[in-house]
Amino acid sequence: MTTTACASTSSTSSSGSPLRVVVGRIGRPHGIRGQVTVEVRTDEPDERFAPGAVLSVDGPVSELVVERTHWHSGRLLISFVGVTDRSEAEAIRGLLLHVERGEDETPDEPDEYYDSSLTGCTAVLLDGSELGLITEVLHLPSQDMLVVRLADERDVLIPFVSEIVPEVDIVARRVVVDPPVGLLDPPDA
Repeated sequence: MTTTACASTSSTSSSGSPLRVVVGRIGRPHGIRGQVTVEVRTDEPDERFAPGAVLSVDGPVSELVVERTHWHSGRLLISFVGVTDRSEAEAIRGLLLHVERGEDETPDEPDEYYDSSLTGCTAVLLDGSELGLITEVLHLPSQDMLVVRLADERDVLIPFVSEIVPEVDIVARRVVVDPPVGLLDPPDA
């Protein structure tokens, strides 16, 4: 069984207020009619980039509205309202696309977690002793990995699978880790 982290990064917020979550980055223009490629940073692209979706950006405009989307050769192509030619598309290249989501919002699947919910959680061993702080979630081709900063300031990668991470308690900000022998050993050991 695999536990999954939903790709998205976010800024912190005070309790109860929405989180501003990065869901994509605008890439190069595609064609001459203002369409752009988007580097997707969410596991919910159909929801986040649906026609009519309003995306916040930090740039020459404060928000972009999705007009049309489609996939072409494995890439998401988006037309935004008001971006009608290649020059306008080039002007928004590189911008990060954000949405606001509730701090208590969770993915549909019970074994899925947003990166922003996992980052900042304390990683503990089965006996309850503190291992370190989760500083990042990496989405590698083979599996997701939790980056845990140990007390000695080393970062270790913990495979985010249920055999090694048997319990995740987002409310308590606690993740239980059962590392196999050698996983936490220093590189020179």
